[in-house]
Amino acid sequence: MEFKSKIKTIEWCGNYSRMVDQTVVPYEYKFVDIKSGDEMFHAIRDMIVRGAPAIGVAAAHGIILYALELAKTIKDGDTFKEELIKKAEYMKTSRPTAVNLMWACEKQIAVIKKSSSEINEIIENLKENGVRLENEDIEINKKIGDYGAEVVPKGATILTHCNAGALATVGYGTALGVVRSAFAKDNTVKVFADETRPRQQGARITTFELAMDGIPVTLITDGMCSYFMNKGMIDMVVVGADRIAANGDTANKIGTYTVAIAAKYHNIPFYIAAPLSTIDISIKSGKEIPIEERSSEEVTHINGKRICAEGINIINPGFDVTPHELISGIITEKGILRPDYNKSIADAFKAN
Repeated sequence: MEFKSKIKTIEWCGNYSRMVDQTVVPYEYKFVDIKSGDEMFHAIRDMIVRGAPAIGVAAAHGIILYALELAKTIKDGDTFKEELIKKAEYMKTSRPTAVNLMWACEKQIAVIKKSSSEINEIIENLKENGVRLENEDIEINKKIGDYGAEVVPKGATILTHCNAGALATVGYGTALGVVRSAFAKDNTVKVFADETRPRQQGARITTFELAMDGIPVTLITDGMCSYFMNKGMIDMVVVGADRIAANGDTANKIGTYTVAIAAKYHNIPFYIAAPLSTIDISIKSGKEIPIEERSSEEVTHINGKRICAEGINIINPGFDVTPHELISGIITEKGILRPDYNKSIADAFKAN
């Protein structure tokens, strides 16, 4: 039985991009229309859209929007292509860690370069490619889900951290794609979701998605995972990824590394679920992954209210890197990659 998620996060609508505003979930479930390239840049930076695969598709849409804007003032095709590539390079800078952003921008840059100098043709080619990336994302995630479901024990309780679900992708999910596919086969599968400080994506978004889809979920705070592992209440961990190095080191939402250490100590399988586009084979290890430093207000405030004393120092890295030694497998659309990751990742790219 195929699981049907009720969520579609982002969609190209002719001449604009429509997306779920994730800054207001779960209080509201509303869509916003993004009609300019700069609006998309800020939507990515301000996390109206978030999650590595969704950010990638959003960036591809943003480059279409820049093309539509430039076409109003630039009539020479070669100049148009030159200026549009500059805009695409700028779009890459909206967030530094999620490599799908850079990957999608490069896909659109390749379309620009391969197209003729006829402006309308360039725009139509970009639209076609943007919609293709959007549709492919759902199919890729379903494959990830199906491969991942094969390693989920019957009646398992799966712990996840942050949100790697439909709202982090176009509409099915990576880590939650595994949950959805497993639940379709065995409706006794359950989820424990870490709240994921400081932006509470687990509490706000993961629980919202799973409740919407009727999948049992228990919310715990970030510091509780070891307690439940020790009690034998967690069977496996599945999380998403924002960038994976060639050796398997994986950047994901801050706190993931802590969960991985706890899982290793308790002999609990720890899986990453991510498309091949999240793997950056240009970097050898996680030491080369840039870690985004986010606003101190994310830590000092909840729902606009200060929760700590004024004048204290704040450090707020958005991500941490889990060493490959702690990872049981990387679930991709091509199957589950296992150690030695240098070899299995290289082989997956050769076959792709």
